[in-house]
Amino acid sequence: MKKITTGILFLLIISVSAQANFSLSNNGLGLPQDNAIFNKVNSPNGGRTLSYSDIQGNPYYGKGYSVAKFSGTDETAPARYNMYNDEVEFTKEDKSYILPKNDTYSKIEFTNTKEVLVRLETGDDLSGYFFELVNGKNSLYKKTKTKFIDAVPATNSYTSDRPATFKTLEPVYYINTDGGFIKGPKNQKEILERFPAKKDALANFFKQNKIKFDKEEDLKKLVTFLNQ
Repeated sequence: MKKITTGILFLLIISVSAQANFSLSNNGLGLPQDNAIFNKVNSPNGGRTLSYSDIQGNPYYGKGYSVAKFSGTDETAPARYNMYNDEVEFTKEDKSYILPKNDTYSKIEFTNTKEVLVRLETGDDLSGYFFELVNGKNSLYKKTKTKFIDAVPATNSYTSDRPATFKTLEPVYYINTDGGFIKGPKNQKEILERFPAKKDALANFFKQNKIKFDKEEDLKKLVTFLNQ
């Protein structure tokens, strides 16, 4: 019995150690892409499964892979963000993998573009990967998402088939504060109510800066000011 218990503990230690030391070159810990499963979309109108190449538009952020660093490991690898599936894909030794979705590997830094992707639990249907725009006591994040629009067959000889497409949606911005997330900040009043201690300073800031809450650069300026 003692030998069995010792063996079980030994196996548990090995398992925990393997998870803590994630290696991009370890095929057993990455989630391999299978062309029969990944990068496929069901088309109810077409009555079949479509490959990404059959669909117009781009489900990915940017073009192609970009070298990235991953939290939890010192390794780098070409990676890209799948906005449709909300997944990070990377390649190693000519094979494609999905980055595990857990806290250990929750930050991805693209070395060429300097863009940072992080995993957040926002408490809504957009929880997942966000681009970090401003970091600090108050942080600004951007959610980018792609929607699949199914093909529409022609209804008669006077109309044409409409192909299946990926449509990139308008980004949604989140400000993370001590009081929680502000999703899609809309106006000055919303910010003033969240930061009553900065009411006068913010009033002056808004007076001097014509902040448009749908403009990324304006939101960056606002959150940078909040961190001062």
